[in-house]
Order: sequence, then structure tokens, then C-alpha cells
Amino acid sequence: MTEDTAVVWFRSDLRLHDNATLTRALESATRIVPVFVFDPDAFATTTFGFPKTGRRRAQFLRESVQALRATLRGLDSELVVRYGRPSTVLPAVASEYDADAVYSQTLPAPEERHVETAVRTALRDQGRALQTAWTHTLYHPADLPTPVQNIDDTFTPWRQDVEATIEPREPLPSPNKVPSSTLDVSEIPTLAALGFDDAPLGRDQRAVYAFDGGETAGLDRLAEYVWDRDCLREYKETRNGLLGADYSSKLSPWLAHGCLSPRQIYAEIDRYERERVENDSTYWLGFELAWRDFFQFQFAKHGAAFFRPGGIRDRDVEWHTDEDAFSRWANGQTGVPFVDANMRELNATGYMSNRGRQNVASFLANDRRLDWRTGASYFESRLIDYDVCSNWGNWAYVAGTGNDSRDKRFDVLWQAHRYDPAGEYVTQWLPELDGLPPEYVHEPWRMDTQTQRTHGVELGSDYPRPMVALEDASE
Repeated sequence: MTEDTAVVWFRSDLRLHDNATLTRALESATRIVPVFVFDPDAFATTTFGFPKTGRRRAQFLRESVQALRATLRGLDSELVVRYGRPSTVLPAVASEYDADAVYSQTLPAPEERHVETAVRTALRDQGRALQTAWTHTLYHPADLPTPVQNIDDTFTPWRQDVEATIEPREPLPSPNKVPSSTLDVSEIPTLAALGFDDAPLGRDQRAVYAFDGGETAGLDRLAEYVWDRDCLREYKETRNGLLGADYSSKLSPWLAHGCLSPRQIYAEIDRYERERVENDSTYWLGFELAWRDFFQFQFAKHGAAFFRPGGIRDRDVEWHTDEDAFSRWANGQTGVPFVDANMRELNATGYMSNRGRQNVASFLANDRRLDWRTGASYFESRLIDYDVCSNWGNWAYVAGTGNDSRDKRFDVLWQAHRYDPAGEYVTQWLPELDGLPPEYVHEPWRMDTQTQRTHGVELGSDYPRPMVALEDASE
């Protein structure tokens, strides 16, 4: 049965390629009303006192919505943009255009599910339906060898089971046309309208990449990394890097906002393996996409349990609260250079390497025993590539409250010397330590008073003394 009009509610799927929501709507209706809703709740404050969406991610989101509107206009369509709660906005839009149904992406985390339920209820009260599609993982949950509610809580057996039994679905093509009549559009809210100040949002010259929002920018980065720069063949060897654009794919911001489909990335990996080379590195990028899937399915299984102090394991840990210690961690003033450099990069750019994320999370949760959820909430506020499942799932993993029961404490000093042996990364973000010999860059507290004077670095003045003796942290 063909419907006359369908509203397509874009959520974290800001793209036309491989978008099952849009494809299903096009199959069912002769007129499409594309909509994006800026939900004020997404810009509220978390229970830990941080903005849910920081300024840099808000800008990336705005750019992504602008890009989606431009792409739709290229197909003689349009994007309706509204500000308000989806449960109020979408029924109003559906009524305005006399739509038979609203089509949207479905997401697994509790808040996103709550929003979906509220929209479904409001539409049902109008006699309209909400049709949802799962659009954001490499593997579709309907294809998994084990139902989501019964999947293993440890990654490796889950991955092995999946790899042995199924292949990802082929990505859906972008439509050639999105038929829409004249739509009542409005301007995309400015940063000021979303609650941020009007100061120009500059780019730190030390940033590893200029992340511009939108589907085109994401596809361009994918082509650049895989084909133009031919970096995929060495991904496994370089992925733990800290400096530069190409030590990793840098695709996560576009994945998090749905500007890129993981199945499109996988398809490019497959083509690269056929046309250039197949090796451990090409496999490993797909492996990382499977990790991302795993946390999405874990949230579908466990839901709000991930946000408890003891996590899905209900672990009995005495988490501490220390506002001064947390502030030092958040502002890159712990006195441990590798931790501080990573936190300053995050604050300045909205991005941090995977290696850095694991180390700063372990330092907060395992070395200081501060409530790991405050760290996860801070990341939520700061990261451009924030994804609720990946962020909270990885924090719980490191804190020992999530998947896998092994000790996740990182030896931060060992990690620093292993991955930044010459101290180049640290001195880029901690210029006050520039000029120190490599043996002191990561452990400046080892310098005696004379050595400090020689190098012009006074601990406690130019750079803080460490807030924890890492050698004794295991005790």
C-alpha cells in the first residue's frame, strides 16, 4: 500500500547513502517530508553538572545538518528544521503535511528509546504510526546468530561467533530523487540559539584533523584515508599513534553523527582488499567496527544498567568524590604529563586518540578511584565523536564495571614511554616541558632541584607536582 506523504525524521543518521529509514519511506510514499529536530534536552546539563553537548560537537552537528539540507536541495528536496521536543514537533509536522506515518532510525540507549516512545505515543494519539529502522551498525541485529538479549557479554566469543556465521549486508544506494513539494523550512539554529556564546570557534593548529560535519566531508575523509593516502595497509601498525592526521582513520565523528554508514566503510575495505592488498591492517579496521557494534548491542541488552556505579556487573567498588582532584584531571593539571597532554588536547580540539582515552580513563578510575561516571560524562560534553554506547561502554570497560572481568588498569608511565618515547606528543600539548630530555618529559618529578633550574622548569610553579605516586598506585 502506497502512502501519500511520509515524514522522515533524521536522528543520528545524517546521510542519504545506506539509510534504510529513507529507503523504506520512499518505497511507501509519493511525497517525503525530511525533518531534523534540535531537541533542547540534548543541550541540557547532565546529572554530573556538564553540558550534554559541548560547543564543538554542537558546531559539528550544525554543519552536518547544513550539509544534509544542501544534499537534499541538490535533489530538488528540502530539510525541515525545527527546535523543540520531538514528541511535540513531529506530530505537529505530520499534521501540517497530513502525513500518514513518520519514519525514523531506532537507537538502543535509554534516553534515545524514551524519546522514541514519546514520539510513538504522541503520533498514535493522532492515528498515525512511527515506523523505525535499525541503521547504524555494521551487522543488523536480525542477522545475528544469537538474539541480542542472549549475546555473550565478552567481545571475543561474540566476535568469533559473528564472523563465523554472517556477513554484513550490502549498503543501500543513495536515492536519485526525494520527492517533496514546497516545505515550510526554517533557519538552522545558531550556536547562540543553542545556548553557546557568540565567540568565534577557532581551530587549534595542533589539532590532528579539521573535522567538518556532513556526509560529503565524511565520504571525502574515507576516500582520502583509504585510497588517496593509502593508509589502510598500515592501520594496525599506526593505530596507536598520537600525532598527525593519518595514524588512525579519524572516521569516528562522522560515524557518531551518522554521516557515514559503517557498512559503507566495510564495503570500501572489501574493495581495497580486492584491488590493492588484504592483510592484518585491513582486517583490523573492520575489527574496530565490530567493537563499535558490540557496545551498541550491549546497550540494547543491558540498557540503563551501564550507568550504575557498579555497571552491568554490579561491582561493589568504593568510588570517591574529590572535586579538586577531578578538576585537575579535567584541566590537564594532574602532574602526570601523559595524562595532562591528552586532556589538554581534548579540551582544545574535542578529540583524543584511542590510546589517550584508555589511559586518562584508567588514571581517573583506577589510579584515583574517582567515580568513573564523572569522567564518562565529561567526555560526553567534550568529544566531537561522542556516541553514548561507545563512550559509556568503553569507560565501564576500563573501570571494570562493564564487559570483560580482567583488570583494566593501565600503567600510564609505561604507556607514555612506549607510545611517546621522545616526548613529542607531551611537549606539543605541554609547552612548559619543552626542552626537557626524554628521560624527564614523562617523569619530571625525577629531576632534582639543580636539574629543574638547568632546564628552567620548577615543579609546583611551572608545572604541578603529581597528584598520585604512580609507582604505588597498585597498592
